[in-house]
Amino acid sequence: MDDNNSEIAYLFDLDGVIIDTESQYDRFWSKAGKDYDSGIENFEKVIKGTTLPNILSRYFSHLPEDKRNELEVANRAFDLQLDIIVIPGALEFLAESKRAGIKTGLVTSSDNDKLDMVFRKLPIKQYFDTVVSADRIIKGKPDPMCYLLAAKDLNVFPENCYVFEDSFSGIAAGNAAGMKVVGLSTTHPAESIRDKVWKEIPNFVEFKIKT
Repeated sequence: MDDNNSEIAYLFDLDGVIIDTESQYDRFWSKAGKDYDSGIENFEKVIKGTTLPNILSRYFSHLPEDKRNELEVANRAFDLQLDIIVIPGALEFLAESKRAGIKTGLVTSSDNDKLDMVFRKLPIKQYFDTVVSADRIIKGKPDPMCYLLAAKDLNVFPENCYVFEDSFSGIAAGNAAGMKVVGLSTTHPAESIRDKVWKEIPNFVEFKIKT
């Protein structure tokens, strides 16, 4: 990296930050947690922000391979049927960031197949200078690998990056990367994330970053 680099970057999670899909995923994973014997109460909350391979290996390793494959297929089919609902103000904030010349990245636990579907339904790919998906990393959130990779892609120091996250694991990843985390209270109550983030917001309506 250029030692004189003082540029900033905005790094966005996808679900719960740009699109409001969490309630749909809650229903899927709540049922899957019961149907496939996770043994964990409120399973849908526990796995927020976790990549599918990590969910399968961490919570369903007790299942035979055919059952894990069945769950993976069911999840991928569910992804393709998602209703894409935009978080209020998100598209306007992305467009404004682009006009201002701020470097931006999409950093998500979703894989490329899911992203292709989202980009078909919601044409936002042009807003991002880099995309870090689950297919580009070997350690998922809360590990900071994904955010550090995005900063490297954009040639911006981690301390000059602003992370937009909604899940506890995503917030932890941004903090571990040494970045300023803006927490959206779209998935968890504001009071549960406020002490973990640089700033908490309900959505992007009327939101401006003051550096």
